[in-house]
Amino acid sequence: MSRIGNKAITIPAGVEVTIAEGNEVTVKGPKGTLTKKFSPLMDIAVEDGVLTVKRPNEEKQTKQLHGTTRALLNAMIEGVDKTFTKQLKIVGIGYRAALAGNKLTLNVGFSHPVEFTVPSDVKVEVPDATTINVSGIDKQIVGQFAAVVRATKKPEPYGGKGIMYKDEHVRRKEGKTAASKK
Repeated sequence: MSRIGNKAITIPAGVEVTIAEGNEVTVKGPKGTLTKKFSPLMDIAVEDGVLTVKRPNEEKQTKQLHGTTRALLNAMIEGVDKTFTKQLKIVGIGYRAALAGNKLTLNVGFSHPVEFTVPSDVKVEVPDATTINVSGIDKQIVGQFAAVVRATKKPEPYGGKGIMYKDEHVRRKEGKTAASKK
């Protein structure tokens, strides 16, 4: 039984949900519009400002699809009401970020700067040289772009240098000198 799939989603004021032919759901809100096509197996309905997702049978695949569909719909509604934000922190001597137009440039210890083209759905801000804010209405695109930027130089456990999420804790390890002090 999918506990998440059975939860009803309350639609906030200012958000409009329309369901077209073939389970194509369009969500309009103050921050923008998102459209996504869902499986025809799921029964998606809006009644009195509450969105519900029902499944036709108890097969394993249908149960999995039920929870996933509800979670994606909830993320769409939350995204057009409030934007999703990921904050990245750059740690290391000489490591820095710069934004010029839609190009994000990272200097993170390589012989050359690493450049990223910012997708049109995502807003990137660099308030200072060691902080990157990625925001947008689509949770998947925001998370994907932040993960790609982080993968450029993952935080390493010995020096603690690299690109990490703001609230991420990097577990530190002792170096080789710890073994020789016996």
